[in-house]
Amino acid sequence: MSTVIETEEHQALRSAVAALGRRHGREHDREALWAEAGKLGYLGVNLPEEYGGGGGGMAELSIVLEELGAAGCPLLMMVVSPAICGTVIARFGTDEQKRRWLPGLADGTRTMAFGITEPDAGSNSHRITTTARRDGDGWVLTGRKVFISGVDIADATLIVGRTEDARTGRLKPCLFVVPRDAPGFGRRRIDMELNAHEKQFELTLDDVRLPADALVGDEDAGLLQLFAGLNPERVMTAAFALGMGRYALAKAVEYAKDRQVWKAPIGAHQAIAHPLAQVHIELELARLMMQKAAHLYDAGDDIGAGEAANMAKYAAAEACVRAVDQSVHTLGGNGLTREFGLASLITASRVARIAPVSREMILNYVSHQTLGLPKSY
Repeated sequence: MSTVIETEEHQALRSAVAALGRRHGREHDREALWAEAGKLGYLGVNLPEEYGGGGGGMAELSIVLEELGAAGCPLLMMVVSPAICGTVIARFGTDEQKRRWLPGLADGTRTMAFGITEPDAGSNSHRITTTARRDGDGWVLTGRKVFISGVDIADATLIVGRTEDARTGRLKPCLFVVPRDAPGFGRRRIDMELNAHEKQFELTLDDVRLPADALVGDEDAGLLQLFAGLNPERVMTAAFALGMGRYALAKAVEYAKDRQVWKAPIGAHQAIAHPLAQVHIELELARLMMQKAAHLYDAGDDIGAGEAANMAKYAAAEACVRAVDQSVHTLGGNGLTREFGLASLITASRVARIAPVSREMILNYVSHQTLGLPKSY
């Protein structure tokens, strides 16, 4: 890849993380990999140096997740803990919040989950009903969240709630750090077909009392803070999808080179070779858009990054689904065996099409924001 797109430092980071991923592989111990990645500085590569991070940005963090995914050992909580929560606290948190959380998020000794999705809100964040009301010096949170990843392994969850504007009476979004053991903070595991290390939970907040400093940043800047976390989430979801797609493609290419049914390896046949070549092209194109999104975000262009991050997430998800599908098909019956480890990716690859925002909502965003077409909702 040209250094016009990636610096020598970025290429070196790719190589180093790829080597770490190969050492751990598909059958990795998640806790061991998380700890080693943290110790090596990879988990917090986007966080400020003064708090133990690498001083980089989403360009670097997305490389880490993509390369681990390409080695078969993606760390899903990277999307949430350093990318969303770490970014929001680094940009908007008080000095005390930064001191309390960022060093641990950077070295992996602390983890933070992120709670925005609700049973009745879906993609419409304006319908969030989790509310926060002032109570003396503190806050009381009430509401429900659903499909929240890794709450059981997280020290706290960054919860998106809404407070009442004193002047207008309208509800506005605010972000709160809720410790895992806070009284009234309940969780129920959702039984998923998806086979992932990180489990999904439904959360209930039943009059959860929080101190004043649980509020992250400015009460009046909630929406700005929220979107500051959502753009990195889309970039990292793209990285997650790209890594998975590359992993599947590599398995298929290896198989197509060796598998012989007639005189030549099956990869010599264009019906096998061309679809794999197309998948490779689509993955490369999606990565370019991800790099653009990361670059814009790191440069402080939140609006430009929002458009590019949505496009990157869309392109990477579509490329990933096709890569997995074509790879399973290339292996035939073997593609469905546990030995080759591709069949479980059929379910996993769809996650990027659905979360954190559906591809239809991204098409809505592009049609309204980019093309200027009218809204239907």
